[in-house]
Amino acid sequence: MSFKKTISYKCFINSKYSCIKYTNYFKIYDQLFKQYRGKKITFVEIGIFSGGSLFMWRKFFGKKARIIGIDLDPKAKQFEKYGFEIFIGDQSKKEFWNKFFKKLGKVDIILDDGGHTNFQQIMTTNLCVPMIKDDGKLVIEDVHTSFIKKNWYNPSKYSFINYSKKVAEDINTRFPVIKNFKYSLRKYIYKIDFFESIVSFEINRKLCLENKFIDNRKKSTSPVEQRNILSEKSIFFKIKKYFNLKSNFTYPIFLINALKLKKYFK
Repeated sequence: MSFKKTISYKCFINSKYSCIKYTNYFKIYDQLFKQYRGKKITFVEIGIFSGGSLFMWRKFFGKKARIIGIDLDPKAKQFEKYGFEIFIGDQSKKEFWNKFFKKLGKVDIILDDGGHTNFQQIMTTNLCVPMIKDDGKLVIEDVHTSFIKKNWYNPSKYSFINYSKKVAEDINTRFPVIKNFKYSLRKYIYKIDFFESIVSFEINRKLCLENKFIDNRKKSTSPVEQRNILSEKSIFFKIKKYFNLKSNFTYPIFLINALKLKKYFK
């Protein structure tokens, strides 16, 4: 199916103001958000620029949805005359989010189309995930910046994509005997969806349970273990080259922010 046939694209193309997206995003939007259409939800978008996406999402989710925009530019307040709620602030600042959630409480969906730096994306994830309702989502757009050198100073050890991989490892620590991370979101995040340029975190505290071993205590055929651990180790060295990670020089502000992010990778 062409992206032009998606619901989100039709809402995008008919928006009152300018909006910029990538063609591959529309099928992802429909897949991630279709279950919320027509429901009474609170949807938050970080980075509204010319305002077109606000109208796009209002059309997509319907009249029951509460559409909220966040931007650094005070001029974005002009869209409040259309019934949107606009907050001006820095998505990487704890102080901003504390005030935001103190006023609104927990929300259903947060879509990050903001600054796209490692620091902004990771801090937004850390600060927002605990404030998203069960069955809600945090969706981070334009994560391809984790692979771009110019302006983004990536790839690096502390890129958002590497952080997302760590979160995938983190939720697997709910399996017995696997060592826990010092910084963890495993009690909130039930599932992660990786797409080209988009990562979606599904929040559901009720399903984030410790994985326990059980036995149905039925008749056993006494099978013999066939795996050869030594051969597995030798295979590891053959595939190791596919996991090499190269880091590039990082400019001072990005180096400082990387050091701030270090604790979230432990």
